[in-house]
Amino acid sequence: MEHIWIFGFVLVLSLAIRAHGATKIDIYKEASFDENYVVTWGQEHVLKLNQGKEIQLSMDHSSGSGFESKNHYGSGFFQMKIKLPEKDSAGIVTAFYLTSNGNTQDEVDFEFLGNREGKPITIQTNVFTKGQGNREQRFVLWFDPTEDFHAYGILWNPYHIVFYVDNIPIRVFKNNTKGTNYPSKPMQVVSSLWNGEEWATEGGKAKINWTNAPFKAHFQGFSESGCHGDSPNVCGSSKYWWNTERYVGLSVSEQKAYENARSKYMNYDYCSDFTRFSVRPYECRWNQ
Repeated sequence: MEHIWIFGFVLVLSLAIRAHGATKIDIYKEASFDENYVVTWGQEHVLKLNQGKEIQLSMDHSSGSGFESKNHYGSGFFQMKIKLPEKDSAGIVTAFYLTSNGNTQDEVDFEFLGNREGKPITIQTNVFTKGQGNREQRFVLWFDPTEDFHAYGILWNPYHIVFYVDNIPIRVFKNNTKGTNYPSKPMQVVSSLWNGEEWATEGGKAKINWTNAPFKAHFQGFSESGCHGDSPNVCGSSKYWWNTERYVGLSVSEQKAYENARSKYMNYDYCSDFTRFSVRPYECRWNQ
């Protein structure tokens, strides 16, 4: 009987751990591309696969391509599973981000900066408020993002913005500035594949090797998990799971993973670039 009790205890503990550590993407149902997204440019370079559950964007000399969500959101958790272009992708930018309309946009960016074959691909994150960006933090990845799909997520609620890679938080941007430096406009989800050879790899020195064209990036995960609306009072409500107490800050395990990721894999932080900023940007004091 003892071994049965032990087995039962281990099973219950295992289920509890799995439930506590369940990925955020598991909270809502899978959806096809056409339910929530629309192709916006490079239509001839977009291919729908697996009954609309996967999208391939391609880029050649003539054009890149992109898509965006049909809706604007005021808060939420936005995640895309992405497989980046293979081989020599220097100068190629694959993007997944939130952005508002207008010239003074709010924006929250994941940009994947291609590289020569065998060299690591860089993730550049950025946050824009009222059209002002220049808040880059860059990371090298601890895996090859061209071999398989990996999940990249953005949690945006009234308390902070958290960037996730495979559910590991790599960046936190806190709302401690009373809205003056915190994205507050309704934003769409956008993904694109485009020519960034003027700046993306080695500061623009490494140009695109067009013999490898067409370059192809693959995307999965088109479910919605965001508040439709433009009122902070509505989209900040705790009726949405991403605004509940659980997501006010990082958990203990998330904090450890966050510190580990930043110490090992971050290779640029605008808050430490005193060549660019003689005066440290105001929000840096809250985001260390």
